[in-house]
Amino acid sequence: MDPRIREHAEIIANHSVDLEEGDNVIIDAHPVAEDLVVALHEVIGDQGANPVTTSQRTGKRSQRAFLRASDGEFETPEHERALVEHSDVYIAIRASDNVTQTSDVDPEISAAYQQAHRPILNERLSKRWCLTQFPAPANAQLAEMSTEGYENFVWDAVNKDWEAQREHQEHMVEIMDPADEVRIKSGDTTDVTMSVAGNPTLNDHGEHNLPGGEVFTAPQPDSVEGEVLFDMPLYHQGREITDVYLEFEGGEVVDHSAAKNEDVLTEVLNTDDGARRLGELGIGMNRDIDQFTYNMLFDEKMGDTVHMAVGRAYDDTVGEDNEQNESAVHVDMIVDMSDDSFIEVDGEVVQRDGTFRFEDGFEE
Repeated sequence: MDPRIREHAEIIANHSVDLEEGDNVIIDAHPVAEDLVVALHEVIGDQGANPVTTSQRTGKRSQRAFLRASDGEFETPEHERALVEHSDVYIAIRASDNVTQTSDVDPEISAAYQQAHRPILNERLSKRWCLTQFPAPANAQLAEMSTEGYENFVWDAVNKDWEAQREHQEHMVEIMDPADEVRIKSGDTTDVTMSVAGNPTLNDHGEHNLPGGEVFTAPQPDSVEGEVLFDMPLYHQGREITDVYLEFEGGEVVDHSAAKNEDVLTEVLNTDDGARRLGELGIGMNRDIDQFTYNMLFDEKMGDTVHMAVGRAYDDTVGEDNEQNESAVHVDMIVDMSDDSFIEVDGEVVQRDGTFRFEDGFEE
């Protein structure tokens, strides 16, 4: 086994989820990630915890078969919720043998399925959890990289000094945490403002997401005003969505479009009331992620990007006296901030053309 896989497993266990003796651990992984699952079992066994492996990750033939055979009416599967309720740790491993496996599933059925699984999502997020990536060949192909090149890319981004990354990102946390208003401006296509007053800014240094490499918070749901063109594509439900445009008034999406697969975007926004509001503002800061790979777990962490998510706001990003946006979905989309762009916090420019004010090369 590649020693980097064992290092990956040890970072998940010891850094990301702080594994303890006696923990009940769910490992949710596609079979193509078996080597990482095996390495995790070694670490879990060494620490005296209790693993169980499932394969509910999206993009599998089995899920496609189930959704295409269903009538679109779903109830929350109580046996699956019971498994999560009795766990202490949830580890999700992304990997695929076909990244477009669910591309021919009706978007309405996918949205209904997500809605029925919302209580399970809520339960998972109450545990110690981590989402990570195994460098499978299909993911390498999507990234237009060789398998070996993609392996190097993934493990360079994952197996790193996370304490040093935390210290780098803390500069931005100190700017954002006491802030009232944030403005994102990029070219002539994006100019949006939002209030983050009273909402904590979190430093993602490889705990819930591995790789980490962002700082993020939640906008106040009714405060978002303006328009955004997400000029970097995303994959959702096995489909590529490009050039997503959202216009906000009073926090709500009042107009939207996409150059490709607009129907998928529409179904996301129609999932529930919260799906038409932002649940996250994130700022990428991981300089080891230096190319776009059609993988949101990595792409949203790039150092010259900003991402926003429609849908659910994470509990820890919402202040005690503030409203939390609730939704069955959380869909991230990215704005390239590398050129003709800036981030403004309470009227002060803190990033211009991808360079932060605490980095060399920043220009006022």
